[in-house]
Amino acid sequence: MKKKATEDQFNELHNLVTKEFLARIKSGEASTQDLKAACDWLKTNDISGVAMEGSPLSKLASIIPDVDPELVQRRLYGSRT
Repeated sequence: MKKKATEDQFNELHNLVTKEFLARIKSGEASTQDLKAACDWLKTNDISGVAMEGSPLSKLASIIPDVDPELVQRRLYGSRT
């Protein structure tokens, strides 16, 4: 019968995966898939951020355009009048 991983083993793996994501992103060599995987890793581990003024998250949020759901609906399906 196989044993489950110990908490120390899980923590080591968690640390290694996190360090690998950080290294790829900091080096500038992260692919789109790496960035998506890192975002998923954060979400899976219940990590979220607050966009404080001047923070990188705030800067990212400021360049993402606002989306008008009604405009998207009209462009996808035409007007419903």
